[in-house]
Amino acid sequence: MSDASTAGIQRGSLDNAPVRVVSARANLRTRLTNLWARRELLSSLVFSDIRIKYKGSALGIFWSMLAPALTLGIYDLVFSVILKNGIPNFALYLFSGLVVWNLFQTAINMATGVIVDRAGLVKKVSFPREILALANVGAAVVYFVIQLVVLCLFLVILGHAPAWNYLWILPFSFVALYLLTASIAIVMSAITVYLRDMRHLMEVVLQLWFWMSPVVYSYEKTIAGPLHAHGLAWAYFLNPVTLIIMTFQRIFYVQTTVMSTVANGGVINILPRWPMSTYFYMNATLVALMAAIFLLALTIFGRLEGNFESEL
Repeated sequence: MSDASTAGIQRGSLDNAPVRVVSARANLRTRLTNLWARRELLSSLVFSDIRIKYKGSALGIFWSMLAPALTLGIYDLVFSVILKNGIPNFALYLFSGLVVWNLFQTAINMATGVIVDRAGLVKKVSFPREILALANVGAAVVYFVIQLVVLCLFLVILGHAPAWNYLWILPFSFVALYLLTASIAIVMSAITVYLRDMRHLMEVVLQLWFWMSPVVYSYEKTIAGPLHAHGLAWAYFLNPVTLIIMTFQRIFYVQTTVMSTVANGGVINILPRWPMSTYFYMNATLVALMAAIFLLALTIFGRLEGNFESEL
């Protein structure tokens, strides 16, 4: 067989072989530099996500206020009127934790399948792909800010002052929340490229996660009560969302112990009676831990993105 024939057969074999596109792995510092260099793209994608979500809607972005308000009303009806948990101003207690959870859940739900949903963009344009997940987190932050404004108006209407001396801890808690949410969003967006069922699984996981967090129930009514009785209260805080929610509740709801509004309900321990310094040190520690997890998430994403084009 001639050399020309052999070369032709080899070319034909290569043409029929499956192609695996593997990109060079950028180191962590390069990834962070690229993200910063593309910050304008990130901002554009954030507002693009918001426009797409409410395209054709009569109320538009006002749904980001109306939807949580309706959810708040349902929970308040169930737990204040029907089940009667006895917590005074329960709507305020609930809203304080719900604004945190809404950011967390909304961002992760949107980001989990974002790379699959934007496969055309990923294949055709060169850019840091994790920006897609971060854009979803950024959009959730916009909704969060709007809901936080509503919460503040709620405080004014009720004539309820926040814990002003704790207010300066709020930025630490928010940064921890952002880093945690962004980390999970980045990793899940990459995993879903290979395992498409992950977006459906995450919906179930987040539902379970919600009920394991102190959004609806008081501190002593969750698993924290039995754990505390056995000297295992620390295990309750392995859920990083717990501390963030409790910080927001401590700042906006203020009270740690209340008298039940139900007859013979007694005293309800809403939150741990921690001093301000404890909240600060725990939130500062959580920020440092979440920063490390965020860097780990970028590393994991970098290892998984090499074959995105071929998988999509």
